[in-house]
Amino acid sequence: MNNYEVTFIVDPVLSGDEIKATAQVYEQMLKNEGCNIVHIDEMGLKPLAYPINKRSSGVYYCYEYASETGAIISKMELALRRDERIMRFLTIALDKHGVKYNADKRNGLIGKVKKKVKPSKKEDTPSRDSRDRDSSSSRPPREAAPAVKPAPAPVVVPPPAPVVEPVAAVTEEE
Repeated sequence: MNNYEVTFIVDPVLSGDEIKATAQVYEQMLKNEGCNIVHIDEMGLKPLAYPINKRSSGVYYCYEYASETGAIISKMELALRRDERIMRFLTIALDKHGVKYNADKRNGLIGKVKKKVKPSKKEDTPSRDSRDRDSSSSRPPREAAPAVKPAPAPVVVPPPAPVVEPVAAVTEEE
């Protein structure tokens, strides 16, 4: 089976029910053609990189599916082109790396930022002075920041003095 992914942007001016109905049409189209839908990602309202049809945002959907043949792609793209509710779309054929990446992303291995857990009570954390004195700490003591040297003052060069040539004395002859 070949794996594909189609991402499309729905016009955000539509009501919530119309947006969901639009996405449902394409889901049914994939099911009717015998495709195995792997994952549907409703990404929601997002800002666009550039205006499309005088809109600055759109509702994003991403369908990942598997199909025996790629015959559905041309039918799906034709329907997406004709639908005035769809602002843009992109169909991608996924290789084994793309399939693995999407699976890892769904499982939370990619794209999740681990947040540092802060202690809930202030009493649980030792004071700053006791931490500095504590030698059993696992981290090394803080070093003083290196001193920043002030920038040298700019050198001001005065303009050269104008050159005055001596004027020869004019003598009057009578």
